[in-house]
Amino acid sequence: MNQTQPEEELSLEGQRELASLIERHTRTDGKHQSAIPSLHLFRASCGQEPQFAIYEPALCMIAQGSKMVMLAKESYRYDSRSYLLASVHLPVKGQILEATSIRPYLGLQLNFQPDQIVDMLQMPRSGGEAGNHSSRGLAAGSVSSTLLDAVIRLIRLLDNPEDIEGLAPLMIREILYRVIQGEQGATIKSFVVSGSHAQRIAAVIDRINRDYRQRLQVHDLAKMVNMSVSSLHYYFKEVTAMSPLQYLKQVRLQEARRLLLSETTEAAEAAFQVGYESPSQFSREYARLFGQPPIRDVNQLRHRLSRS
Repeated sequence: MNQTQPEEELSLEGQRELASLIERHTRTDGKHQSAIPSLHLFRASCGQEPQFAIYEPALCMIAQGSKMVMLAKESYRYDSRSYLLASVHLPVKGQILEATSIRPYLGLQLNFQPDQIVDMLQMPRSGGEAGNHSSRGLAAGSVSSTLLDAVIRLIRLLDNPEDIEGLAPLMIREILYRVIQGEQGATIKSFVVSGSHAQRIAAVIDRINRDYRQRLQVHDLAKMVNMSVSSLHYYFKEVTAMSPLQYLKQVRLQEARRLLLSETTEAAEAAFQVGYESPSQFSREYARLFGQPPIRDVNQLRHRLSRS
C-alpha cells in the first residue's frame, strides 16, 4: 500500500532531482542558455571571486551549493532551501561560496517580464495585497514544495524539446503564481501596481537602463514619474539601496567593463560610449568600484579567464 511521504523527504528528493537535471544540462562551468529562452542554468566546480552583474527581473534558485549576492552594502546569502527574487534591474555583486569538482554549484535563473506578473493579478488568491509602499527590489524567500515541483517540471522539458513551445509558458505561469502566493507575493506585486511608489521607481530604473548613455538629470527623472526630487531619492533608495546617481554610475561602469573585456576598446572610448564626458573621472570611479584602473583590471580579468 502506498503511503504519503513526509514533506521534508519529498523536498529532499526534489532537491536531488533538480540538481541531477541541472548537472545533466551543464557539462561545463559557466552560465548556460537553455532551450527555454528565459531559463539560464549555472555550474561552478570551485568557489569564485565576486562577480559584478546587472540582475534582470528574475527568480534565482540553487540546487546545490550556496551563493552570496551583494546589493550596495547589503548581503543576501541563499542555498537550496531558499530563493532570491529580483523585481527590477539591479547592479549587484555575486559570489559562489560552496562548490567543488565532486559537488559543483548548480543553479538556475528564470527571467520574467512585469506583464507576466500583471497577468497573474487577474487570478483569484494571487498573494497578499501590494499596497502603496516601496519594497526592496531584491528579496529572499523559502522554497516551498509546490514551487520546487513546478521548477522541476519546467526543467524536465529540456529532455523533451518538442514539448517546450506548448508547455513551457504554462509551467512558467505556474512558477510565477507560486511565487506570488508565497512570502514575497506582496513585494513583487508592488512593482507592477499602477501608480504605486515601487512601480514608479521601476519606471525610472527602466529609463536609466535604456538611456544611461545620455545626460540624465535627477529632476527630469522625478518629473517623469510625478515625484519631487526628495521623494524620488527616498523611494529609489528604498528599492535599490542606492541613490539614482549611484545606480546610474554602476550601470555605466559595468557596461564599460563589458565593452573593455569583449572588444578592442580604449578606456577613454569606453568612457564616452557609456556617457562619461571626462576620462579621468571615469578612471577614478572605475577604480573605486572594481579595485583598480580599467586597463589593469581588464588585463587581469582576461588572464584569469584564459586560465579557467
